Amino acid sequence: MALIVQKFGGSSVADKDRLFNVADIVTRTYEAGNKVIVVVSAQGDTTDDLIAKAKEINEDASKREMDMLLTAGEQMSAALLAMAIEKLGYPVISLLGWQAGFITSSAYGSARIKRIEPDRIRKELDKKNIVVVTGFQGINRYDDMTTLGRGGSDTSAVALAAAMHADLCQIYTDVEGVFTADPRKVKNARKLSEISYDEMLELASLGAQVLNNRSVEMAKKYGIELEVLSSLTRKPGTIVKEAVKMEEMLISGVAKDEDVARVSIIGVPDRPGLAFKIFSKLAAKNINVDIILQSVGRNGTKDISFTVSRANLKTTVDLLSDYLEQIGANSIVYDENVAKVSIVGAGMESHPGTAAKMFEALYDANINIQMIATSEIKISVLIDRKDADRAVSMIHERFFDEMEQH
Repeated sequence: MALIVQKFGGSSVADKDRLFNVADIVTRTYEAGNKVIVVVSAQGDTTDDLIAKAKEINEDASKREMDMLLTAGEQMSAALLAMAIEKLGYPVISLLGWQAGFITSSAYGSARIKRIEPDRIRKELDKKNIVVVTGFQGINRYDDMTTLGRGGSDTSAVALAAAMHADLCQIYTDVEGVFTADPRKVKNARKLSEISYDEMLELASLGAQVLNNRSVEMAKKYGIELEVLSSLTRKPGTIVKEAVKMEEMLISGVAKDEDVARVSIIGVPDRPGLAFKIFSKLAAKNINVDIILQSVGRNGTKDISFTVSRANLKTTVDLLSDYLEQIGANSIVYDENVAKVSIVGAGMESHPGTAAKMFEALYDANINIQMIATSEIKISVLIDRKDADRAVSMIHERFFDEMEQH
């Protein structure tokens, strides 16, 4: 008898028909002799609708009250799915995050899971119940409900799988697995049968929206094997695990991220310590900086450019504008009409010329590169946002179509 954690996203439980479809998947898994824990997201656009309702009442509602409101979305999904499973004649119980033992930090809206105390879940499984748990939420030390931020249900599922030593964690979405590019945008995108944690983590961080990056980090840390699959087609998905055989594939995917803005500080005095001072200011405000480019010093000054999320652009510019005079820089310029396009693959470590191949594809498409960042398994470029989809298609074609021809 295996213990399986199954997570279903918002589109998988969006309406009555899809709820019964999920109930069928869950009960078939149970019928096969497994213990089953199900983690659910809010239905369809429920979270967005709740945010809109809050804004009608109070544009500046406290994060605590927002969490009280937003946790209602998953509560509805869990209860409705439990009712559907009940209707099919199976023993089931739904639990809120706090009932399932999710203890979190107190950062409303973006809480971190501190630990899980799954005693109640164990008792319910011992009673032969299917256990449906609300994803995305927990309780803090003040006994307040908290949410884990966007994509938090993936993290809830993987954390539960780790705490319960589950045999498998299945993440059901509206796509059939992890693809080499967004299959809705790139016609020749192919589904991967397996991918390593590191590659998946890079793709998740770089804009591929299949899995939340915190959930991949956690799966890697605790060695939880993940399967990403569709709740609609019932086909085998993509396995995410430590070591994979990638059929000699040079790269495993091309991703784009349009939630990015470029900030440049012009005329920074060319002396030690100023880069540290600039970036420590941003770190103190929890602003994550990604690609960084520093020009060669000339005439005693240099320019420093970097990228932040578009949501953090205003805070970044305001913060550094106040600081310009202190560091003796000339000005700040920024651009939010940019996108980051990346390739990811463990194979590129041992294959020289990967970057040149990517840059050649962009050159042939007449797409200008503004900034470049690399690591052992990824290369990212910053380009105009209007060129992003075309860039992904051209790069994908260069790497994957050529591979098919060999």
